[in-house]
Amino acid sequence: MLIYYVLLLVIFNSCIETLDPEGLVDDFESVLVIEATITNELKQHEIRLTRSFKFEENITPLESNAEVKVLDDDGNVIRFLESEPGLYLSEEAFEAQPNKNYRLSITTSDGRNYASDAAQLTQITPINEVIAQRVINNGEDGMGFFVNTFDPTNSSKFYRYEFEETYKIIAPFWRPDDLITLTDDPIDCFVQEVFVGENNERVCYGTNISNTIILTNTSGLEQDNVSQFLVHFINKNNYILTHRYSILVRQFVQSPAAYNFFETLRNLSQSDNIFSQIQPGLLVGNVFSANNENEIVLGYFDVASVSEQRIFFNYTDFFSEEPLPPYVNPCEQFAPPVSLSGTCILANFVRSGTVEFVSENPAPNAEFPGPFLVVTDVCGDCTELGSNVVPPFWID
Repeated sequence: MLIYYVLLLVIFNSCIETLDPEGLVDDFESVLVIEATITNELKQHEIRLTRSFKFEENITPLESNAEVKVLDDDGNVIRFLESEPGLYLSEEAFEAQPNKNYRLSITTSDGRNYASDAAQLTQITPINEVIAQRVINNGEDGMGFFVNTFDPTNSSKFYRYEFEETYKIIAPFWRPDDLITLTDDPIDCFVQEVFVGENNERVCYGTNISNTIILTNTSGLEQDNVSQFLVHFINKNNYILTHRYSILVRQFVQSPAAYNFFETLRNLSQSDNIFSQIQPGLLVGNVFSANNENEIVLGYFDVASVSEQRIFFNYTDFFSEEPLPPYVNPCEQFAPPVSLSGTCILANFVRSGTVEFVSENPAPNAEFPGPFLVVTDVCGDCTELGSNVVPPFWID
């Protein structure tokens, strides 16, 4: 996620009076972007290495074949191996320990060395409660998800949040019957209805992961108390709320420096004046080149405690007297003709997998000329929107 926030910032490494897009492209410099957070979770941690890219490019350059390791002040070396291009997983599961310094070390395939300042695990503060409430947010009726947290030691203060939402999808026009063709011959127009029974295309589960920087702090309060902090909001007409919904909220306690980095990054990404107001050194992380002090490196090596909590609810728990949200597609039925001007219309739809069977057409006419009523695939096959594998954490 970090690469998308820093893209606009990389090429503006000096104050810009007048925007000259052609000049910006000419002056482009490929910059290493480091995304690294290790926590008190016992798991294989990951570090992502990418490169900045030009506006006209659509693919994020991935930094492969690097040597990546984390060192602590006891002399332990935790090695990270590349599991896929640009993504490095720790060789073994580990958890960050309190009162211990950790440093990141990277050597890229061209022999350049990068490092980080020392970082320590922050105060371990669990989430007290995640609450789902029906609220009006900026004039919209929907579901708000709030976090309550309290640190009696008054030492956490700086919090970052992520969430992962999972929701049940039920295809409204799933049928146990389907349409098939007997050959792949494009001039064979024959289509047959067959019974397939349960084909695991009726009930699925979709998942979305937060992609914004969500921050709050208690530095100006007498107590380290996060109360009713809104982490996420969903309009009541969003189809993901239709049946059963779950959200997992993750809370990271950050150091003041890490919080400042993410806050600056968020503010710059939201600024209307991002093209004209960026000054050199405005986004300062704790990673740097060990070979060249003038080389720009972007990112942050964060050592943060994490706590998480998951909740579930049904749409009817909060909207019992109201109609369900509209499906993601209007699912209008149509009846393609078998053929038209020598072209197999219905068979080509079936071969392409873009329609799902609804029923036989009881009364073909000019508007619905074909022998079968069908809908677009997303209306009868939920795997177009999610996975038909029940998540291991799911509770109905």
